[in-house]
Amino acid sequence: MQAFQLFRSMPITRTSALSLLLLIGSLCVFVAQADSRGEPLYNENCAICHGEDGSGGMGIPLSSASFLDAASTHYIKQTIRLGRPGRVMPSFYWMPEDDIAAIIDYINGWRKTPPRVWSARSIEGNPQTGKQLYQTHCASCHGENAQGGKGTGMHFSRPTDIPVTATALNNQGFLHSAPDEMLYFIIKYSRQGSIMPAASQLDLSRQQINDIVSYIRSFQRDDLHKDSLYAEEPATLMVESPYSFEETLINVKRAIAGANFIHIRDQALTEGLDVATDKGSRQTMVYFCNFNFLYDALKIDPRVGMFLPCRITITEQDGKVQMMSINPKHLSQLFNNNALDESCDKMYELYLGILEDASL
Repeated sequence: MQAFQLFRSMPITRTSALSLLLLIGSLCVFVAQADSRGEPLYNENCAICHGEDGSGGMGIPLSSASFLDAASTHYIKQTIRLGRPGRVMPSFYWMPEDDIAAIIDYINGWRKTPPRVWSARSIEGNPQTGKQLYQTHCASCHGENAQGGKGTGMHFSRPTDIPVTATALNNQGFLHSAPDEMLYFIIKYSRQGSIMPAASQLDLSRQQINDIVSYIRSFQRDDLHKDSLYAEEPATLMVESPYSFEETLINVKRAIAGANFIHIRDQALTEGLDVATDKGSRQTMVYFCNFNFLYDALKIDPRVGMFLPCRITITEQDGKVQMMSINPKHLSQLFNNNALDESCDKMYELYLGILEDASL
């Protein structure tokens, strides 16, 4: 605006008019470039979880007025950069600053008011009093230890009248992104459209909100990614069978039934592929499923469907028969969702039990 006011105060000459047109043209080109970069970058990196229009899915709805009213540009940038260790949202540590800025510009296009600017000052409160208040008013949704709600933002994993899964308030990515003023604002005014009550509905005073904020802040550590270190887990589980190929195939199906899984079908490993196999070699995949387990796992994270239904591959090469499967413990580390660990540990024991049972 200052540039246009400056030009308005200048006498209009051919030279100044041409300069003005060039300035306006360059500004238009800049805005067009920002818009054209931001939307495809968002669609490529964010839409799969947050929706093409920001309406949400596995991730929170970014276009909602409630989110945008509290989220500063700095908060969004930190969230993209740091992610949420162990809570589905990955860290885009590798993304160039210009790309992050373009995505934020695109998200800001959903705003009806300018983004807030929160200060970095700490709020003075009593974390011990805040802990008691938290247990009374917050723990039922956000967890006893502020670990957040289970499942994702998909309707499949929660009632349809709850738009988001309760935030993990002890998450280091969140704590390193959200300043105290933002936490205070959210507690005071709630999230519109969520089941979270406003502070006035709970009769919380200003000091009590400060105490809760101080308690939440007490979870913050300097070692941001301590909880997201990878363990040494092989990608596959492999067991050699002392039996023939045919006997091993029968044993695997028997072990599957013994583990309360349903045998679905057998399929040649190379079916549908134009792949030449060694003469005399055999490879068969055995598909099986426990639908109750499947349902529970999908509620935690729909991405589990990428390696379901369960399957064990039996191969024979040069008279040597082997059984192999994926290692769920290895795969769980790729999903950035700590809530999956228990299911993947259980699946690991089931796979290993079936493989060992079939080789006895």
